[in-house]
Amino acid sequence: MTVYVEDGSGYSFDFPVKEQLDKLVSFVADYVRCPGELEVSVSIVTKGAIHEMNRQFRGVDRPTDVLSFPMMEYDGPEDFEGDAFQGSLTVSPDTGELMLGDIVLCAEVIHEQAEEYGHSELREFSFLVVHSMLHLFGHDHIGEEERTMMEERQRRILDLLQIYR
Repeated sequence: MTVYVEDGSGYSFDFPVKEQLDKLVSFVADYVRCPGELEVSVSIVTKGAIHEMNRQFRGVDRPTDVLSFPMMEYDGPEDFEGDAFQGSLTVSPDTGELMLGDIVLCAEVIHEQAEEYGHSELREFSFLVVHSMLHLFGHDHIGEEERTMMEERQRRILDLLQIYR
């Protein structure tokens, strides 16, 4: 597994970011039974940077906490056997790993939301990485059934990792 991290936020978390990312990416990949080693890129950015990306890629003119950019397509969440996944399968020429996609996190919003929700930055950061990883594995939360399924998976993963509010 390879997790590339680029931190342009200028913000300092009180936990080892790379270590936590490695732990979360690996755990979620195992949890969904991903059929291979993964490559994921993570960028930690400023509020201004994620605002611009949110406007550009989603048409939403405000900052957000996390953006997910999957490289793979799925017939359904975590469907590694379907035609969409098999047809979009991309392998890194450098590592031989599945190029799952990109995660963009906003350090400032993570800090703000941790304060707002009354829990640690580690918990907020971990929640957002798990949330984003599930998006990279084909989950979404547009419909009620999808939202419920994704929320249950997030909660279960965080509980198993013993990361609580």
